[in-house]
Amino acid sequence: MPQMNRDQRNAAWQAANQWRARATQTQPTGLLGSLKLLLTWLAFGALMIVGVVLGLFFLLIGWAMMPFVRHKMKKRMEQMRADQAQDIGSGYASSRHQPKQYDALEGSYEVKDETHRR
Repeated sequence: MPQMNRDQRNAAWQAANQWRARATQTQPTGLLGSLKLLLTWLAFGALMIVGVVLGLFFLLIGWAMMPFVRHKMKKRMEQMRADQAQDIGSGYASSRHQPKQYDALEGSYEVKDETHRR
């Protein structure tokens, strides 16, 4: 941390003292101020408790859904593997009746065999 010169330190001390003075002025005075402070802390505590309970609830929901999501993703991966194996297995002989479609940078095009060129 760079060394602060004397004026900067004095300015920081003055700002801290002013902040401290404002904080002591806003302290609750009397029964009404104490009641407000108590209600503020109670509301803050209640909101914290509600937040923690909601967080735990959603955590438990996520944990409970994990097996279902895992099963769904496993099925999807099996389907993708089957599609990929089918794509690899299908050569020219199996694609005689259906033209093979390819994707290119410009768009998609089809390669037709000799039976489609009439």
